[in-house]
Amino acid sequence: MTPVELSRTVLHAVRRAVDEGELAVAVVPERVVVAPPGPGGCGDYATNVALQLARPAGRPAPAVAELLRTRLLRTDGISDVVVTGPGFLNISLRSDASVEVVREVLRHGGRYGHGDSLAEEGAVRLVAAREVRAVVQLDAMARILRSQGARVHTECVGPLPAEWRSVLGVQVDGVRGENAEVGVRPVPAPSDPLPLGRDAARWALLHPAPHDRPRIGDEHLVQRESNPLFRVRYAHARSRAVVRNAADLGFGPEPGPVNASALHQALADHPRVLAATAAHRAPDRLARHLVAVADALAPLLPCVLPLGDEKPSAAHRARLALAEAAGTVLAGGLTLLGIDAPDHL
Repeated sequence: MTPVELSRTVLHAVRRAVDEGELAVAVVPERVVVAPPGPGGCGDYATNVALQLARPAGRPAPAVAELLRTRLLRTDGISDVVVTGPGFLNISLRSDASVEVVREVLRHGGRYGHGDSLAEEGAVRLVAAREVRAVVQLDAMARILRSQGARVHTECVGPLPAEWRSVLGVQVDGVRGENAEVGVRPVPAPSDPLPLGRDAARWALLHPAPHDRPRIGDEHLVQRESNPLFRVRYAHARSRAVVRNAADLGFGPEPGPVNASALHQALADHPRVLAATAAHRAPDRLARHLVAVADALAPLLPCVLPLGDEKPSAAHRARLALAEAAGTVLAGGLTLLGIDAPDHL
């Protein structure tokens, strides 16, 4: 069960409680937010929906949480629900839920996490200042918004320099006058990023939050663990390599139980991260998430393939499926940022 599916499951429990008269609220929320538990929490995900409903329902939040807990415990895919603090619901998923996440990634490929949550909204118009970081942010934001079903129109104040198109791969739909109202205006780049090339330049401009000053230097080109872009691309290339090597050994991926909770969590969070990135117009959220996926994948890679005379087992096939799923998420995320994900590095 992915975070998106869990959110729908909790919302369904709320609606059923209202329909059956157990919970008296005039308006049911349109969506329920689930996220990793905070301090004092437990389980895989937590939600504050009971606190949101308490006042409209005229009941204490712990009572609302307990009512929803009883319903959620009857749901397939949920192993336990604990009420903590003032009324937070802490939800633990069944162990096979992580296997389903891997299947979901492999089923959807590079479109895992894409959705239509913004399809019903009106067209989104993004206007960027005529500054290299603003235009790269505009391009990445348009890609990510479209992944969530939005209709996006992009414009730049003044004509776009040809080298920004050819080197950085940015595209805009139109040009606005010099007095146009600008919506995309991050802290400008302190120097010209074009000498870094497309991939490193885009990462240097997108990885920091828009309000942070980006660093434009050769640190984005070094192939070391200190370089987050290298870690992401190297993890992707390694994931592709183990798939090729497994094929040479005569076995393929088959989702199954693997003791890699941090990686499972990162993959399950990917749809939520994409939705939040689109909602907040913040490509840096996706960039940081890809670093988290890559770092969680690294410990798994050395034990994916059999060693010596060891025969491929169900455990190897399950680890291979998880590694392939992680590589798929990394490739899909880099593509949305406009960065290449090479199979060989």
